[in-house]
Amino acid sequence: MAASVLGLAGAAAIVVPSLSAGASTAELVVDYACTGGIAQSGSGTVRLRTKVTVPTVVNVGEPLNVGWKLNYRDVTRFGAPARLPQGGKIEVTGNIQLAGAWEGVLRPMGSVDQPDAMVKGSPLDLPEGISDFAHIDRAGTLKVTPRKLFVDFRPPASEVMVNDDDPEILYSDGWQDLNDQDSQNNDHHLDLHRTTSAGKWAQFTFTGTGVEYVAQKDQRAGPVDILIDGQPGSPPRIDPSKNDDGSTVNDANKGGQTLWRFRGLPYGEHKVEIRSVDDGKWTQLDAFRVITRELVSPPKDYRAECNLVSAPVSVNVTIGDPATEQPSPGGSNSGDPSGTSNPSGEPSSSPSGSVVSPPPGGSTPTPTPSKSPGGSPSPTPSQSKLTSVVVIGSPTPTITTTITLPASTPTSPQVKVTPKGGAQTGEAPETPRSPAALLIGSGGAMVFGGVFSGVVLLRRRAAHANDRSRTV
Repeated sequence: MAASVLGLAGAAAIVVPSLSAGASTAELVVDYACTGGIAQSGSGTVRLRTKVTVPTVVNVGEPLNVGWKLNYRDVTRFGAPARLPQGGKIEVTGNIQLAGAWEGVLRPMGSVDQPDAMVKGSPLDLPEGISDFAHIDRAGTLKVTPRKLFVDFRPPASEVMVNDDDPEILYSDGWQDLNDQDSQNNDHHLDLHRTTSAGKWAQFTFTGTGVEYVAQKDQRAGPVDILIDGQPGSPPRIDPSKNDDGSTVNDANKGGQTLWRFRGLPYGEHKVEIRSVDDGKWTQLDAFRVITRELVSPPKDYRAECNLVSAPVSVNVTIGDPATEQPSPGGSNSGDPSGTSNPSGEPSSSPSGSVVSPPPGGSTPTPTPSKSPGGSPSPTPSQSKLTSVVVIGSPTPTITTTITLPASTPTSPQVKVTPKGGAQTGEAPETPRSPAALLIGSGGAMVFGGVFSGVVLLRRRAAHANDRSRTV
């Protein structure tokens, strides 16, 4: 059964492998242009070539499976939105419109982890494919049309150390870049920045949910003001020369210390800034630690939207119902829905409710004529074999009807049929010839004969007695 393809134009194409009796799928080749989100942090506009596989014939009760293979069409790529220590995850969501037998939307989904650490703009891998299915509960024709794609990026939970000499950290004038520090100081990468002038600042823009300020604790250090997104942090000022109780530390060049932290920011881009307060006191920066907590859903700012670069392409799916295609039970090769056969090919005229079957012993019943409701006999091999027995010897004859049962279970109830004169024949009952008069006459003759015989016998006995008396 062939697929119906609609709206083919532009860069969209369709590949139908073979729509013979054994084929059941069509493959749509659809191109997309993606913008925004991780497309913007990559090539700006990213072009995709996709293949959508849709079954063209399914049955009620079977799933309608839709698969979607994804590939970059050219050298354009999605790009990492920020510095990441161990990659992240690309998640792609499709949009399939269903119309016809019912209305709905399928949302095929797929994802792939990015294997390596990356900086902003690093190329991202696509998942090989996405898929979804719909439950089929009715027959008909369903039009399947691919629509937009959405490509999201989910960053991993992570902690990233950003060293003081990172180019993304901006410094005002008056800072010294101190390298090759003593390893015993425990400075990150054995270097740091330092200023001894008041009002000097260092700024860092990061992406995450929190940030920490790392530097030395030293009795020569002075107070530092900290701002987050242009507002005073919490706390707004720290002093690396003091203990938590306000006493002066006894340490010198104790590096790698987290002096201030801020958590609970909404995931996104933020800016942290430190400022020196006193002249003649050290204000130092060793590193910033960027925190990203595990996210429930991908950030909306990273979503790229992919639109078709041509008119939409559709496939018509034929949904069949196997229940309506099965043969009805009780059928026979002869095509007779009643399940009986008529070897002579003549129409049957047996009374309603009669059953045709071979008699016991397996022999084929001999066709016998029977009267139809119209009264004319006709040979019907498909009739039941009826045997009527009339028992004489009572004032009213008893009629017994015998019906030979079929070898298989009949398809209709068996009905006792009165051969003649019953309600089903439509004929007037015949007047039975009663033998009562004959019996009465015969009885009377026998009685009369008995009496007469007795009289004759008595006379013979009397005459014999008279003869004997005379002789004496």
